[in-house]
Amino acid sequence: MYGIIVWLSNGAEGPQTVVRRRADGLPSRLFARTYHTMRTIILGGTGFIGKALARLLSGQGHEVVVPSRNPARVPAALGLGAPGARIIGVPFDGQTGAGWAEFITPDTAIVNLAGENIADGRWTPDKKRRILESRLDAGAAVMDALRQAGVLPAVLVQASAVGYYGARGPEPVGEDAPPGANFLAQVAGRWEASTLEAEALGVRRIVVRTSMVLGRGGALAKMLPPFKLGLGGPLGAGTQMVPWIHLDDEVGAIAFLVATPGLSGPFNLAAPEAVDSRAFARALGRALGRPAFLPAPGFALKLLLGQMAEEVLLSGVRAEPTRLLAAGYRFRHPSLSGALANVLGRN
Repeated sequence: MYGIIVWLSNGAEGPQTVVRRRADGLPSRLFARTYHTMRTIILGGTGFIGKALARLLSGQGHEVVVPSRNPARVPAALGLGAPGARIIGVPFDGQTGAGWAEFITPDTAIVNLAGENIADGRWTPDKKRRILESRLDAGAAVMDALRQAGVLPAVLVQASAVGYYGARGPEPVGEDAPPGANFLAQVAGRWEASTLEAEALGVRRIVVRTSMVLGRGGALAKMLPPFKLGLGGPLGAGTQMVPWIHLDDEVGAIAFLVATPGLSGPFNLAAPEAVDSRAFARALGRALGRPAFLPAPGFALKLLLGQMAEEVLLSGVRAEPTRLLAAGYRFRHPSLSGALANVLGRN
């Protein structure tokens, strides 16, 4: 995807060589690689990132399995009701592998994206409990499914976030940096550890530390109303770093990591262009043709949103995609201006 074509199916076809043009349409480069076709199970497949990944794979004719509490509604929820769409909704109780463990084969990829939204309002004690427990429960479900299946999948992708590193300054932070100590860092660390046992079993495990994902929906949708009115601007002092990635590259990177057999361990999913909150606001204002000079006072954000504002909105980290670039991944949207223009339909 975006430079390579990937995986998936039901494992019946065996290895195949696939050649496709780059998604950016450049005619001078063709890419050929050999893969075993695979089935992919996506926990969190009806979320913002999961939908994009499932749609991409299903649109290419691959098989996608989405465990869900409402499995019959999965195809419609993903907009995949068209005939021939290769997607299966299967039962999921949120804590075990019951209902979906039988879909695991040696040629299966599991992508665990499940977890409560961290930026959806003030963090009450109950909200913080749900943020953590939803992630630990999903990890426990993956491990239970592996035990039930009796066979190991080809690869496991475990979601995490750049919040793993805690609040940092403008210095670049690679995947070898130590974890932070705030709430988000603790959650990310325990989220990653929830499926660590899979490595001891012999499963190739990839940890994707995701930054803010730009697409039609997600965090950007919440920012647009004030910016469209010319009332947007940086958050607080505006000096905190804002790591970001386009949704195309988020799912493209996940696909790339799955399809490259030698890759494992943590990867920062963040675009190469580093910006702070002031630069992000300016770029969004320019993309919309609106001024973006009105800062949101930090004290007001803390008063309204408490700890969530301190850790999500007013703190940041300059997460560098060091290992992803070294592995050969080529970003489709490496610049913020280009990414915003694409999302907003202005390129």
